[in-house]
Amino acid sequence: MNTRQMTLAALVTTASAGAVFAQDTLTVGGYGGSFETLMKELIIPQFEAENDVSITFVPGNSTENLARLQAQKSAQELDVVILDDGPMYQADALGFCAPLEQASVYDDVYDIAKLGDNSVGIGFVATGFTYNAEWFEREGWEPPKSWEDLKDPKYEQLLSIPPISNTYGLHTLVMMARLSGGGEDNIDPGFEVLANEVAPNVLVFEPSSGKMSELFQSEEIVLSIWGSGRTKSLADTGFPAKFAYPEEGAIALMLAACPVVDSDVPDKAQAFVQYLLDPEIQVKIGDAMGAGPVNTTSELPPELAETLPYGEKINDLVAVDWDKINPLRQEWTARWAREVER
Repeated sequence: MNTRQMTLAALVTTASAGAVFAQDTLTVGGYGGSFETLMKELIIPQFEAENDVSITFVPGNSTENLARLQAQKSAQELDVVILDDGPMYQADALGFCAPLEQASVYDDVYDIAKLGDNSVGIGFVATGFTYNAEWFEREGWEPPKSWEDLKDPKYEQLLSIPPISNTYGLHTLVMMARLSGGGEDNIDPGFEVLANEVAPNVLVFEPSSGKMSELFQSEEIVLSIWGSGRTKSLADTGFPAKFAYPEEGAIALMLAACPVVDSDVPDKAQAFVQYLLDPEIQVKIGDAMGAGPVNTTSELPPELAETLPYGEKINDLVAVDWDKINPLRQEWTARWAREVER
């Protein structure tokens, strides 16, 4: 064999070896910000090492990643997607989620976190009251206890509720309807109460979590309807934020995951969803995101267990019916603009 033939043979051997040992790539879509940091620093590296795979993380909020699935339905980029539970129900209904393969870890998941055959909750966030504990103590006010407290005139121009485009605002509408004899099937009472008895107390219907934090820190507001995870993030900055669970029930807002259809690495996609439910990974999600574990065997340290949806608090969470809400959400959004934020 001459030198040229030896060189060609070496190149072919190298190329063949590269083809044999080429590493799979798993593309995961999920929230940006602190969640992206959590994934890249504390969760993804371990899975990559244990599963001989390279993970590409695509950051975006639930609306953006749902739109990404819709735009790429003929050739999906994502292999796994992580969304809020409402958009996840939409993604599943639109056929973007592949069936979950049976695995023992699912036996340890709370029933309320089992969203169907194709998706599963990976963390609980409670929608309830975020309040400035120092302000309340200074004024001699008791922490808020009931959804009905939103009507209290003492909160006039000191309250913020996200709009209906945000899940926290939607949850508020549903609870106001339920407490007034309606619900997802009859939303009219909710609009009436919000427009006439709650909206006068609202300084601003603020959708941005960053701006909401600023409103608290400047003491422009002292109370909001927000998530337990957002409250933890604000408290972690040193601000005296506390979270209160309404006596009628805080609403469960779940972070949810599903393997995406037509993945070219379906086994890795299934394994990653299962990995997110591992008891130790669940604790990491709780610490970084303020999301309570959906795995019944996860054990939180006392400082997290006190504030996050965990243990007995899970039994007090209530769910909304996304199958009824999603087809009506566009209509409700237009009505909110006319009647609530007028």
